[in-house]
Amino acid sequence: MKRIQFFPHVITAFGLSCGLFVIFKVNMIEPGAGTYQVLFVSTLLLLVAGFADLLDGVVARAMHSESSFGLIFDSLADAVSFGVAPSVVTLKSLSLEQGTPLSFFAVFGAMLFSIGGVLRLVRYSVQAKEGGGKQGVLVDQSKHFTGLPIPAAALALISVNLFFASPQGERWISPSLELRAIIFSSLMIILGYFMVSRWKFPSAKALHFRLASTELVLSAVVIAIVILYGSLYFFSLILGSVMWSYIILGWILSIIRLIAGKKSKTLEDFEPDQED
Repeated sequence: MKRIQFFPHVITAFGLSCGLFVIFKVNMIEPGAGTYQVLFVSTLLLLVAGFADLLDGVVARAMHSESSFGLIFDSLADAVSFGVAPSVVTLKSLSLEQGTPLSFFAVFGAMLFSIGGVLRLVRYSVQAKEGGGKQGVLVDQSKHFTGLPIPAAALALISVNLFFASPQGERWISPSLELRAIIFSSLMIILGYFMVSRWKFPSAKALHFRLASTELVLSAVVIAIVILYGSLYFFSLILGSVMWSYIILGWILSIIRLIAGKKSKTLEDFEPDQED
C-alpha cells in the first residue's frame, strides 16, 4: 500500500520543485531584469506544475490512495507554486525603488495575492476533508469551484507579465514602469479577492456542448490548430486569452445568477455561497 501511495506524492513533489525553481531562479537575477526568456521559462514551469497538480489527483483517485497527508501536501505545494512564485516573479520583473508609494502598493498587492491563494487552498482542503464521504458535496465540487482556483489566478497573472515583456507586447503596447506596476498590483488585488470570494467558477465537467459527432471533431481540430499555432508564435497572447476568458466566463455566469435572483432556477449552480 505504501508503494501505491508513493507515486502521487512524487508527482506533487515534482510540481512543488517547479514552483521552487521559479522562485530561486528569478531571485538570482537583478531587479527589473525579468527578461522575456526568464518569464517564458517561468511560465512554462508553472504550466508544468499545473499539469502535475491535475495529474496527482487523478492518479491518487485511480489508485484509491487518497489520504490526509496527500491533501495537505498538495495544498502546500500549490501555495508555493501558484501563491508565492507568481508574486515573486511579478515583483522581480519590476524595478521599483524601495520606500516609494508605488513599491508599497506592489508589495501590498503581492501579499494579498499570496494570502488569498493560501486561504483559498485552506478552504478547499477543509471542504474536501469534511465532504469526503458525502456524495452531494463531491458532485457539487465537480461542477464548479467556490472561489477562483489558484492555478488559474497564477497563470492569468503571469500571462499578463509575459505579454508585456514579449516582442508582440513591446510592439503593440509599451506601458511605462509606473503604469505596469499599477496594472500588476491591481490585478494581484483583484485575483486575490476572487480566490477567497464565494463566487462560482465552472470546472471542465460543467461545460457541455450539444454538437453532432462530426461537428465536435471538426471543432476540436480547429481549436487544436489555433492553440498550437498560436502557442508557437503568440504564446503569451494565447495563454492570457485562455486564462482570462475562463475568469471572465465565471464572472458573467455569477452576475447573470445574481441578476436572476434566488427564486429563479437560471444558473442556480452559480449562486454565491453564504458566508460561514
